[in-house]
Amino acid sequence: MPLTGPVPSPPAGHSWEELMRFALEQARAGAATGEVPVGAVLAGRDGTLLAGAHNACLSLNDPTAHAEILTLRRAAERIGNYRLDGTVLIVSLEPCLMCAGALVHARVDGVVYGASDPHAGAVSSCLEAFALPFHNHAIWHMGGMLGDECAALLRDFFMQRR
Repeated sequence: MPLTGPVPSPPAGHSWEELMRFALEQARAGAATGEVPVGAVLAGRDGTLLAGAHNACLSLNDPTAHAEILTLRRAAERIGNYRLDGTVLIVSLEPCLMCAGALVHARVDGVVYGASDPHAGAVSSCLEAFALPFHNHAIWHMGGMLGDECAALLRDFFMQRR
C-alpha cells in the first residue's frame, strides 16, 4: 500500500535519514568495487539492523545479486526464518520487479527508498508491484528519502564510467 497517511515512525532509535545514510554507506562500498552503487539495510521494529548489502551482480556473476536480495538473504539467515515480518527495508534506489516480488514473499512490512528509477522502478515509477491484486501481503512504501543524494551517487558513478 502506498503511503497515503502520516509518515510511519522509523524503527526505534533511528530516523529515516539515518537509516538511509546506512544504505548509502553500503552503496558507496559497492561503487568502490565497481558495482552499480545501490545499497540497502533491513531494520527490525526494535531498531536492530538485521543486515545490509550493496549490489554485487558483477563480482558474484549473479543477475539476482541486487542489494535488496542480498540483504534479505543475510537477514533471513541471521534470524533463521525467511519470513521477515516486522521489518522495513531502506534502499537507495527504487526496487525493481524482481526485488519487489522478493520483498512481498519475505513479508517485509515497508520499504523506504531514495531515488526513483524511471527505467525499472517497480514500486511507483514503471509499475506499482506492491498494489497488484493477487499478492497475499501488503507492503507500505515511501520514496524520496535523501533522494537527491541517492540520485547524485548513481549519476556520478555512471558519468565516471562513460
